Amino acid sequence: MLAGLMLAVYYTGRATVSDAWRILHFRLQPAARAWLGIPELPPPTARACIAASRRLYRGLDRITTALDPARCDRRRRLDQAEADVYSAVWDEAVGRAAANRLQRLANDLVLVPVRLAQQRGYLRHWAGDVGVDATSIPVLADPDSDRSGTASVEITAGWHFSGGSDKGIFGYSASLLVAAHSRTGEGAAKGRRAPSYPQLCLGLSLDTPTVRTSENAVTMLKHFAELRLPAGTCAADRAYTGCSPENFQIPVRQLGYRLALDYKAADRGIQGSWQGAVLIDGSLACPNIPNALAQATHGMDDKTFRRRLDDLKPLVAERLPYFLKLKQNADARGTVRLQCPAAGPSPSVNCPRRERLRPTQPTASGPPQTVIKLADLRSRASHASARPTIQLPDREWTDPPGKEALPAVCGASAISVPADAAGDLKIAKFRQDSHYLSPAWDRIYKPIRSHNEGLNGRLKSADMHIGNPMHRRAPGQVAQTILIAIMVTIGNLDILETWLYERTGSRLSDADFESVPAAPDHDLAYMPTPLDMGRHPPANL
Repeated sequence: MLAGLMLAVYYTGRATVSDAWRILHFRLQPAARAWLGIPELPPPTARACIAASRRLYRGLDRITTALDPARCDRRRRLDQAEADVYSAVWDEAVGRAAANRLQRLANDLVLVPVRLAQQRGYLRHWAGDVGVDATSIPVLADPDSDRSGTASVEITAGWHFSGGSDKGIFGYSASLLVAAHSRTGEGAAKGRRAPSYPQLCLGLSLDTPTVRTSENAVTMLKHFAELRLPAGTCAADRAYTGCSPENFQIPVRQLGYRLALDYKAADRGIQGSWQGAVLIDGSLACPNIPNALAQATHGMDDKTFRRRLDDLKPLVAERLPYFLKLKQNADARGTVRLQCPAAGPSPSVNCPRRERLRPTQPTASGPPQTVIKLADLRSRASHASARPTIQLPDREWTDPPGKEALPAVCGASAISVPADAAGDLKIAKFRQDSHYLSPAWDRIYKPIRSHNEGLNGRLKSADMHIGNPMHRRAPGQVAQTILIAIMVTIGNLDILETWLYERTGSRLSDADFESVPAAPDHDLAYMPTPLDMGRHPPANL
């Protein structure tokens, strides 16, 4: 059954039982028939054709029944009360356990081409940056009817609203994880080409729209982490920024990823504080940063914000020296060490408070002479007169407080910021690892997000349109998940073959698939093994 669906998607772009039956019984070579256990000759009569097709339908029914925690009759619309009972099972413990097994099955299918690319070394130039996004998966079924009091045949479907749209699409939301890269580093500054690797889909999760959005993303990242590939930056849009940090930001950081986020209008500007440092658009800054710079992005709706973005760039650049500097990268628990911008050998601001608390020790020969090369931009920028000076409160000049009365960020050599921010949910929720709207943020966030859109566009192209419900007609969340997973798997194979052909002029062969490492054993008796899509193509396709 699954082999037929994979062949149908590979050659027709449609994950339908009718196409699978047609290929399996009428278009395979004899060797392929023997390999799949298909009779050597096609069905000779109409009755035999019907019997052969029904066997495939029963095979798909057995698979979906084994995976469905609340199997119901999907040939008719149920009463709303009856459908609510079935859909509620998905939120119970037994339903979540079944959904986790279903997602594991889907990800193991999607990761087959990724394991192949890893084993062959095709991902060696990939730095580990990923983008996560949700795309709509429409269904053929109509939504619930208030007039008749009946529920949709798709009892767990809902309305998916894309960003900026007030028109919903009835169906499911598919969360996709894509291998991406950012335009950072010396190579990007010198105009070098981006690293070459196949931009594969690294994970898939199909669920009710707006339900478990963050949890599904973390589950995909955990499944992908089993491949032990590098962890770079994870970029996500506002739908994920608005999630509870316990469900997304904290576990993502604990998996070793840095975060690149965007914010809604109400979340821009000053977002909180940590040990005296002010959180401004995801970055901790000096507590005495000018308020005009701290609130430069606050109070504008999205339309005004986009229109004035060019005007905001100079203000964003002015507040960069006030941000805390990274002293130590994240450890195994996701904790980073940050220090005052006036500290260290390369301070970015002048702070009288810092000079008072930690005065420079004079040497026997007196202070070193500073030589400024006026023709050297870097030499001029590093001089104290070129740095902004922190403006302290007036009372601090006449009555300087002690070290214990000052914020920890001012008195300590550095502060620790754990992934969970010790219970401060705003810090854990909004903090990111690049300064919002800065050139560095643009080089990280925008390319990764464009890779998400590119993957969505490729999977929803004319040849294989996962957004076309006519290409996957079987109803129910279990059937839709399996069919979408098969289509994304074939999409990954197409991406891998295209990338390999453009580089070497060759395509995937039988030997490539024979050496793919098997997926880990998860004690699922019904889990299929990866199928070799390179063998025995249909004779007349």
